[in-house]
Amino acid sequence: MSKEEKIILAAIDVFREKGVEKTKVSDIVKSAGIAQGTFYLYFPSKLSVMPAIATIMVEKIMSEVNHRFQDNASIEDKLEQIVDAVFYLTKEYRDVFALVYAGITQTEHLKEWETIYAPFYEWMNNFLKQAQNAGAIRDSLNTERSSKLIIGLIESAAEQIYLYDDFDEENAAIQKQELLNFLHHALGLRI
Repeated sequence: MSKEEKIILAAIDVFREKGVEKTKVSDIVKSAGIAQGTFYLYFPSKLSVMPAIATIMVEKIMSEVNHRFQDNASIEDKLEQIVDAVFYLTKEYRDVFALVYAGITQTEHLKEWETIYAPFYEWMNNFLKQAQNAGAIRDSLNTERSSKLIIGLIESAAEQIYLYDDFDEENAAIQKQELLNFLHHALGLRI
């Protein structure tokens, strides 16, 4: 593991334990087992670690989506697999997602959000284009724009349950079903 990776993973742990405001760079380097000067070779401040943490979380989402994704499944099942993956990770890492959102909005790094999400947007765009080419969704759909909208909608629905509300599994299941119904309608899904 590189020193940069050690810093990022240590930052996640310390932010989860102490919160963004109470965390100091000295806490992160102690947890990472590196010198404080080494931290500054990679990051100018504790908040500048946030885009790297966000990148890891997007990589986790894409890994989980790819793990669940079955090429031979119907478009309906594929959409459900994507939604399930995002809901699962939002639930499992709700504190990390909350930290990233809180930390990244406090900095100039918010403008990096689109770059961080670019691989996921591209993946979704390809998925939608394939579905469109197969005649499974409406021809008039702008897949590039819709990719961003769909990812944002799925994440927002998951965050609403796991970050903002007092969640329970029944409400999560209802939210997922409403989301899937909405996506089916918006995509003009041809069953």
